[in-house]
Amino acid sequence: MTQRLVIATTNPHKVEEFRELLVGVSFTLTSLTELGVRQDVPETGVTFEENAVIKARAYAEITGLLTLADDSGLEIDALDGAPGVNSARWAGPEVPYETRNRMLVDRLAGLPDERRGARYQCVIAIAAPPPRGLIGVAEGVFEGRIAREPAGSGGFGYDPIFFVPEQGRTVGQMTAAEKHAISHRALAARAALPLLERLANDDQASR
Repeated sequence: MTQRLVIATTNPHKVEEFRELLVGVSFTLTSLTELGVRQDVPETGVTFEENAVIKARAYAEITGLLTLADDSGLEIDALDGAPGVNSARWAGPEVPYETRNRMLVDRLAGLPDERRGARYQCVIAIAAPPPRGLIGVAEGVFEGRIAREPAGSGGFGYDPIFFVPEQGRTVGQMTAAEKHAISHRALAARAALPLLERLANDDQASR
């Protein structure tokens, strides 16, 4: 029986992305929702890595399964790195992203392109249930800038305002396949794949 790997998020968009990014990995992917896990693990870290590790360790202990957790967000240079680790809660947890995107665009109104630099950051942490705990981390960084106006309905979150100069468009204007070729989460997932395959091989060898 193939070992299960928990994708530690209740965000259906993230679960879908990870299923596409980790296609072919030697694990059966399952989500917290599919497992019926309702516990909310507070993200008390001050960095993406700290939050990813907190969630991976906690949900590995809760589920008793190998767990992959990520923390990711948008950093804007002109806002001193905000929203950063607070990306999912910036402006309030109930504020829709359409409103958040408009707020950010308005805050940067009038700034030239060279001052609109931004990046998506993603850190993935992989943990096993105690006593093993944290196994490893991987990260991905996706550079771009904040668009002058939101564009596109693809992706989710801040994608409609994340402009990629090399592409001449926002992530919101890309297909899922185009996004998965270059995004921060794709880069982090690719970096995590060798570790996951080693874990799968170790599991097979131990049987």
